Amino acid sequence: MADRVTVIGWDGSPLTAAARSALSAATLVAGAGHHLTLPEVPPGAERIRLGSVDLAARRIAGHRGTAVVLADGDPGFFGVVRTLRAPQHGLEVEVVPAVSSVAAAFARAGMPWEDARIVVAHQRTLRRAVNVCRAHPKVAVLTSPGAGPAELALLLEGVHRTFVVCEELGTDREQVSVLTSDKAADHTWRDPNVVLVIGGALGGTPTAPWLMGQDPAARTVRGWGLPTEEYDSEGEGPGTGPAHTGAGADPALRAAQLARLGPRTGDLVWDIGCAGGAFSVEAARFGAAVIAVDADPAACARTERAARRHGVLLQTVPGRAPHVLESLPEPDVVRIAAGGVPVVTACTDRRPERIVVHASTRDEAEAIATALADGGYAVETVLLQTVGLDPDDWSERERSVVFLLSGRRIDRAP
Repeated sequence: MADRVTVIGWDGSPLTAAARSALSAATLVAGAGHHLTLPEVPPGAERIRLGSVDLAARRIAGHRGTAVVLADGDPGFFGVVRTLRAPQHGLEVEVVPAVSSVAAAFARAGMPWEDARIVVAHQRTLRRAVNVCRAHPKVAVLTSPGAGPAELALLLEGVHRTFVVCEELGTDREQVSVLTSDKAADHTWRDPNVVLVIGGALGGTPTAPWLMGQDPAARTVRGWGLPTEEYDSEGEGPGTGPAHTGAGADPALRAAQLARLGPRTGDLVWDIGCAGGAFSVEAARFGAAVIAVDADPAACARTERAARRHGVLLQTVPGRAPHVLESLPEPDVVRIAAGGVPVVTACTDRRPERIVVHASTRDEAEAIATALADGGYAVETVLLQTVGLDPDDWSERERSVVFLLSGRRIDRAP
């Protein structure tokens, strides 16, 4: 096993005295091609071009001598330190950090970044990274080949954002480009690069952050499953339109739907039949990306106003399901408030993890349950009844009775 392993971050600045000292004593140096050509690398040291960090770690573990690993930016921030410290390698490392590529990218843009979300985009995580960009107004994306600015832009189709693309930070070939997301797919970008995805105005007054990333509590009221009137905007009140009628508007039903779906950061939620936007807004408050669909353009407008009022980002798509769903990106969870069995079937064909639907009659509930089961979903059905009481005399004010059906995807064997 290597006697000592030092991981040195490199950001294009002259190496520190600690980094130069570690390199001068190295008998093995691992890094990218531009690292291995640094003049401080001892000419007699064994050199490993860093492709697979796991493979390099095994080589280092079997080396007798002093090893140095060079990595771009801060190696402890989405970097090689995690892999090198994995238990199977048994390596103890010392770290000499540098400015992270994210910090450098925001510095080039002249922007603060304590309120940014930071994601890593590989081909397997690209869709989830895009969903974070849909849901949040400031995201730094650490890209990789096949999951770069062009791919981000293609998957963000229909959502306007500004891209700040920082190529080869810290090198003589460094370049920073600012363009709209719809133009990014037309370019060929050099690796490595970092993309800052900026845009989407939030409602409310921004406050000084105290926590890294977005703090939902800073912009919204406390709680969820809130009364419908919390989502009224521009003078609309309960009972003033289709957004506020029927059992589907009951806050208790909405809370149960959210509990079954469990929307989270990185998810894409379809809300089909968004009406006044209450469910869409609450799903977005959990950090998920939301596409709200309704055949009524006025319902989409109400949903957009509710989103601004509560300080969340979402996308509305006017159109009638199931036809409008064909062009939407793949969902993780779906809430269906309108459209019945044809919409349920269209959604099961897209294989989201969870689907929730509500029905007003037993016959309707049985038909929906059959469609979910035929689509490969385990079905749970409950009869949900809520009774609103007048606290003065405990008399009944209103009653809502509805069937809630939840579908959980059954992963089929290959």
